[in-house]
Amino acid sequence: MPSSSVNMTDKPRRGNTYRTPKKEESSPKSQQLSFDWAAAASSPKNKLAVGVLLVLVSLLLEAAFLSYIFTGSADQSEVNALGYEPIRDYGANTRNILGAFGAFVSQVFVYRWFGIASLAIPLVPFLAGWRLIFGFDLLHLNRTTKEVIFFTLWISTLMGYVVMMSSSTPTLSFLSGGFGYNVNDILRNLIGYGSIIVILIPLFFFVVYFYDIDPVQQWQARADRRVRTAETQPYPTPEIREEVPVVAPRHSSPMGGTYDDPVEEELEPVVEEEDDSEPYDTLPEVPPAPELRLELVVDESPPSEVPLEEETDSDDVSEEVLRNFGQYDPTLDLPSYQFPTLDILNEINESAQEKVSHDELESNKERIVETLASYGINISKIKATIGPTVTLYEIIPEAGVRISKIQNLEKDIALSLAALGIRIIAPMPGRGTIGIEVPNKNRETVFIRSVLGSERFQKSNYDLPVVLGKTVSNEIYIADLAKMPHLLMAGATGQGKSVGLNVILASLIYKKHPAQLKFVLVDPKKVELTLFNKLERHYLAKLPNSEEAIITDTKKVIHTLNSLCIEMDSRYDLLKEATARNLKEYNAKFIQRKLNPEKGHHFLPYIVLVIDELADLMMTAGKEVETPIARLAQLARAVGIHLVLATQRPSVKVITGLIKANFPARLSFRVTSSIDSRTILDTGGAEQLVGQGDMLLAINSEIVRLQCPYIDTREIEDVCDFIGSQRGYSDAYALPEYEGEDGGDSKGDLDTEDFDALLSDAARLVVAHQQGSTSLIQRKMKLGYNRAGRIMDQLEVSGVVGPFTGSKARDVLFHDLESLEQHLRGIGV
Repeated sequence: MPSSSVNMTDKPRRGNTYRTPKKEESSPKSQQLSFDWAAAASSPKNKLAVGVLLVLVSLLLEAAFLSYIFTGSADQSEVNALGYEPIRDYGANTRNILGAFGAFVSQVFVYRWFGIASLAIPLVPFLAGWRLIFGFDLLHLNRTTKEVIFFTLWISTLMGYVVMMSSSTPTLSFLSGGFGYNVNDILRNLIGYGSIIVILIPLFFFVVYFYDIDPVQQWQARADRRVRTAETQPYPTPEIREEVPVVAPRHSSPMGGTYDDPVEEELEPVVEEEDDSEPYDTLPEVPPAPELRLELVVDESPPSEVPLEEETDSDDVSEEVLRNFGQYDPTLDLPSYQFPTLDILNEINESAQEKVSHDELESNKERIVETLASYGINISKIKATIGPTVTLYEIIPEAGVRISKIQNLEKDIALSLAALGIRIIAPMPGRGTIGIEVPNKNRETVFIRSVLGSERFQKSNYDLPVVLGKTVSNEIYIADLAKMPHLLMAGATGQGKSVGLNVILASLIYKKHPAQLKFVLVDPKKVELTLFNKLERHYLAKLPNSEEAIITDTKKVIHTLNSLCIEMDSRYDLLKEATARNLKEYNAKFIQRKLNPEKGHHFLPYIVLVIDELADLMMTAGKEVETPIARLAQLARAVGIHLVLATQRPSVKVITGLIKANFPARLSFRVTSSIDSRTILDTGGAEQLVGQGDMLLAINSEIVRLQCPYIDTREIEDVCDFIGSQRGYSDAYALPEYEGEDGGDSKGDLDTEDFDALLSDAARLVVAHQQGSTSLIQRKMKLGYNRAGRIMDQLEVSGVVGPFTGSKARDVLFHDLESLEQHLRGIGV
């Protein structure tokens, strides 16, 4: 942790451990001649120009190479004559589609170097140009480049072998090029026909290591599947069938039996004898374990006299099954699943980031000391801790100085430092100092690759590890969502809230297997979470028969929330039967084979509900959304259902007291006012953040300042593409079915012909004033009481206001005119 301290009472010489030799200042002339390469490289115009150039070059090269296959022999003499005849005659005699240029370039790449394998080379500049133009990869550039390099060399070598062995007097050919010909010329003289073995060995190692293929693991998985298939069949004696725990039947899958086993297609079919009497009386040709038979047969008493339950110890049976088959592994549902690698993420260039200079530190220290001294506050010690976004200056005032006096000078200190906004922490918890956080002039970007690749994250044993960023002391902050147990996020537009959600999802994906974790993603804005659509068959959960895994429609959101409540109640029933207090204990018992799948037990994955814009839902649905969210927040923690809610406007109408009370962990990016900060954090400070991922986390009665890691859209796309291209389940994780209380869409039953002509105007009046009272309509619209009362009843039927509540005004179900207009158009008013 970089730090710097100065004892003001001892009056040391100027400088401290941060003092470094000053660099020689460049002359004005050298500054005028310097060129900002970083700015040029980041210019959108330069990126577009270079990108278009690369794409055009790649297309021209590909066209020249293809043309050379048909015209190369005719152009060879012309290319050899280059330099000996006028360029005009040379170009006129060439037959390549790109003329003299195409003939010469093709002669070099195809004939002299790599043969027909050169056709793959233009793919690299094409993909690079595509990334610069459109900002994302058509194919993964780094991975494709490695593949092109290897297969260009290998195919050239293979074609050289074909040329060598097909002719008694081989000559250089466009099939192999000079590289493949020379390599095989050497191999032919060394081992003759055995050179094909030497050529195939690099291919084998490349495929095994680059594509991470492990045939031994696949064979082992196939063997395990045979054992599990045998286990799914019941035992032959009907009387003891119910007492022997079936280890892993097909419906004991974490997916509730709705998924196809990915290894099942690689197995030979199990032949069973047909019997119409009872489906449980058939067995595969796998003999039952004799040890279990001996333990179960205690005496000769018939089952009617001595119940089998009293004769059998279920613990002994489960221990026997555990010894024979080992622990249950939920990840075997997708045995070939590969976690995304860090190579998918952007490379880190730390040297390009400007650090906080020593001069900046010393200048800020002096200004803080001078500002406080001008108000009669002397400082005995000051120490600096450099963070990625802000530098924390810890001061120890002399005895007798009131803390409140320093707090009142917050704006004066900010003015003297010319800072965007400072934050005073008085006192620092557990340190006996006063902290002053000052934004750095040159901010450091925290890249997602650096935190996910850190040893702390890789070795974390949290149930749901979530990377939230770096602290002021440059330490990586990792939280366990399972212990939070829910997270409430807020932040104004453009301050990093959506990036923060992506970081949370990415950190969970990099740590948890699809069998262990499912996401329920709600995106009313319809644009933020759509990138995760490709994870549908791996990580996402949705309602049965739902077309889209990302939930955007308000009605489907209500159904999904109520479905999660049903799932929660169902899980509590399973925990009760298993005598487990929480999901972790329940899954541990299931893994140890102590729970019988025939009784409905199965492995339960964690479920994380993510809502990107809560305010929109609260405006359009209100109580219909608030009630299930509050119920889930109160009870779902123990059964592994956790909530992450985000909103742009942390008003009391959105973050109600019922919701807020059940979210002890709250995170705020920069907000527009101190009122919003107090609404989300119960304290001010969020309005003084500097934006771009700068945030405050309130957890365990403590406020922590963090810099959120940065992950861009292309990285999310690459991660989702990597996972989505792998074999997954047959469908998303199915949530319980839920039918609304009305059993359908009540809007279709409205008879709009009987509505008052002033209904829409009255609706706008009620929403604008947020007061559902008949007297308001009567006064503002100058109507009689009877007509105003009828209009109010029609507003209730049309879903604009709530039911009659006595002397109180009715609840207004819409909070803005825009959503009201959409509602009125939907019901035909």
